[in-house]
Amino acid sequence: MHVRAYTYISHLGLRGLKRVSEDAIINANYIRVQLKDTYYLPHDRMCMHEVILSGKNIKAETGCTTMDIAKRLIDYGMHPPTVYFPLIVPEALMIEPTETESKETLDQFIDAMKKIAQEAHDDPELLHSAPHTTEVSRLDEVGAAREPNLRWRRPSAEGVSSAPVLEAVGSGTA
Repeated sequence: MHVRAYTYISHLGLRGLKRVSEDAIINANYIRVQLKDTYYLPHDRMCMHEVILSGKNIKAETGCTTMDIAKRLIDYGMHPPTVYFPLIVPEALMIEPTETESKETLDQFIDAMKKIAQEAHDDPELLHSAPHTTEVSRLDEVGAAREPNLRWRRPSAEGVSSAPVLEAVGSGTA
């Protein structure tokens, strides 16, 4: 991990490191401005490399939670942002676009977030039952955390890796 970070910083140099830091800040603020009319913005001011939004307005209007929004984002082919953090922001969505995101990918994310907000109003069950495009449907995360059902199995002879495999079982539906 340290070698990777050192290599990245060394490769960028002082000017490059400053540029990518500025890009991350610009990206976060671009998302903030584009989504502030759709999602609640607890701190309406310039942000640094991350923007904190809240789905509390959508939850109040539709019953769809931040977790529902995050799970639906998976259906759009995007990894969901950090949810319910920071803890002082109800229904928090912490979005941290990196310096490598293009305007096109930021716009795709913004478009998906706006569509999800509209879907919450038009068809809340669509969000409650998301994701729909994955091999496994929504996992019971609370149940899995409280009663982890893990098992170890020896990899098959045909397997690529010879390392033991630890897998979670019974924490979701297929």
